Amino acid sequence: MTARQRRLGWIALGVLVLVAALGFVLNAFQSNLVFFFTPTQVAQGEAPQGRVFRIGGLVKTGSLQRQDMQVQFVVTDTARDIAVIYSGLLPDLFKEGKGVVAQGRLGPDGVFTATEVLAKHDENYMPPEAQHALDKATAGQAAQTVKP
Repeated sequence: MTARQRRLGWIALGVLVLVAALGFVLNAFQSNLVFFFTPTQVAQGEAPQGRVFRIGGLVKTGSLQRQDMQVQFVVTDTARDIAVIYSGLLPDLFKEGKGVVAQGRLGPDGVFTATEVLAKHDENYMPPEAQHALDKATAGQAAQTVKP
């Protein structure tokens, strides 16, 4: 084996290691990526089945039910509603009629099982995706009521 062949072998080995490392990094990134969906998008089937994602909107007034550590509530974007079940302590700012983002999985029965619930931290803040979705749903609802 000549020096040139050895050098090409080391270069090929180095490129192979870099490609493998890049593959591992991209795989880890994809498995930790969590997307945000509105109740309307979930109802239309845009949310991934069997994968973790976030759902955001408003906690529907009158929907909050507590049983020991299990909480049931409905997340709405004023156009569609999604039932949510969560076991654990809720944030202090969690209230009906306020913004919420829940992370978890959608069950085959259409109920979202949350592993984490986040509440907005003041009256003026809502995640941009959630605010855009609420504005879009409200505009769509207003357009439907105007039609004769």
